[in-house]
Amino acid sequence: MDKVDTAEIWLDTPGEALQAQRADMRPGNIMEIRRPDCQTSPIIFNSPHSGADYHPDFIASSALDKATLRRSEDAFVDELFAHATETGAPLVRALFPRAFLDVNREAFELDPTMFAEPLPAHVNTRSMRVAGGLGTIARVVSDGKPIYREKLSFTEATARIEAYYHPYHAALEQLLARTRRQFGCVLLIDCHSMPSQSVYATGKDGRKPEIILGDRYGTSCSGDITAIVSDILRELGYAVIHNNPYAGGFITDHYGRPAMKQHALQIEINRALYMDERRILKHRGFAKLQRDLSHMIGELAHRVAPETLLKLA
Repeated sequence: MDKVDTAEIWLDTPGEALQAQRADMRPGNIMEIRRPDCQTSPIIFNSPHSGADYHPDFIASSALDKATLRRSEDAFVDELFAHATETGAPLVRALFPRAFLDVNREAFELDPTMFAEPLPAHVNTRSMRVAGGLGTIARVVSDGKPIYREKLSFTEATARIEAYYHPYHAALEQLLARTRRQFGCVLLIDCHSMPSQSVYATGKDGRKPEIILGDRYGTSCSGDITAIVSDILRELGYAVIHNNPYAGGFITDHYGRPAMKQHALQIEINRALYMDERRILKHRGFAKLQRDLSHMIGELAHRVAPETLLKLA
């Protein structure tokens, strides 16, 4: 049976101020770490954008209804990779929604137009992600609709980041460190989905990419690993491309350190493969995709065993 941990179990007991902040925010639990009874694989799967715990207070603060807020989710991605633990690999998933807080950003990557007061100098206000309205606290959902009725305070943003962002990354860092100590190496697979309209047909066959692998143009992950994952998916019949337009976000860039035997690879899955994007419902393609991804996970565990991963540059 899988073991399920929360961020608080992995971290030291938080101080009174942080406990109070978490109690004030109350959008739900932070995360789950599903672990096999015995971790036999150096691979970790992470789903940071599939959280769907929308607290009524957050919805009340928004100009949008829950159905519209959900358009920013990587809906059901955690379920697509749920069989990871059967291969001896942990699965991490955020429980809070991406529209509330995005852990695939820097800690303070914020749009100054969202706030009632000037932001401190340490805040990154000039990134491309901020310009697109998709910072650590997003200004818009994925289709461009503004999320909030009124401007936020920086105090509220800080409370969110301290209560959710930092515990999520602290728990992920601890899991990576423990895995690397156990095996001498670790591979983080960061699992995402992409709107079907965000990608265009490529290649002579005119197919839209179904899966995009992002390794930060070879800097976050050994090219051999990227090639192995690509080969497995292509053998299953999927149209796979690399790094365009998704080369990997903050998580891939931050945790991918191949020289330290710590690799990070992002997987983006075309949502049209498995869900009705407008209604956010699974369709009959979900079961096939889940089976195929389970096959990929098993093959990857076999082809990227610890002794293989240790030999890669």
